[in-house]
Amino acid sequence: MKNYIKEQVKQSYQTKQAIYENEALLDTITEVAKVCVDVYKNDKKTLIAGNGGSAADAQHIAAELVGRYGFDRPSIPSLALTTDTSNLTAIGNDYGYDQVFSRQLEGMGVEGDLFIGISTSGNSKNVINAFEVAKKKGITTVALVGRDGGEMAKMADFSIIVPSNATPRIQESHILIGHIICDIIEKELFGEGVA
Repeated sequence: MKNYIKEQVKQSYQTKQAIYENEALLDTITEVAKVCVDVYKNDKKTLIAGNGGSAADAQHIAAELVGRYGFDRPSIPSLALTTDTSNLTAIGNDYGYDQVFSRQLEGMGVEGDLFIGISTSGNSKNVINAFEVAKKKGITTVALVGRDGGEMAKMADFSIIVPSNATPRIQESHILIGHIICDIIEKELFGEGVA
């Protein structure tokens, strides 16, 4: 069993090593972090959504921004569209599950906001529908995905594609990337910046 555990750890750091060595991917993460900072400098917000483990990641990233990441500072506006059970169940019941994020984005998103859609496959229909609404409203979109990026990567303004086909490795890397972006946002807005 110990060797199995070691193999899981090895696969995780090999995925992160692949990110570390992918200059184009690092450039995209850098660009997304800069876009996030600009969104906040323009008094707008981020909205984040995903299903299952990706819903938890959406909530985690939003909480790092609204609460704090590395140091005490003013709250940064971010909203996980995965948390309001009344919204989710009402929209799911009245319009269908495929509309649970797009309907919220229609009501709460404004031009200049940023929508981050998270999916390991990149093919989550309800997130794809949210991208369509975002485009109509002038909301910048980021796909945080894995595998080949799926449909979401084709639709998004920015696509961060984790180089893995394994769902656990993709999810582990998503939260790493989310943490890095939160760290940069916080330091650029309230710290000494990032070199």
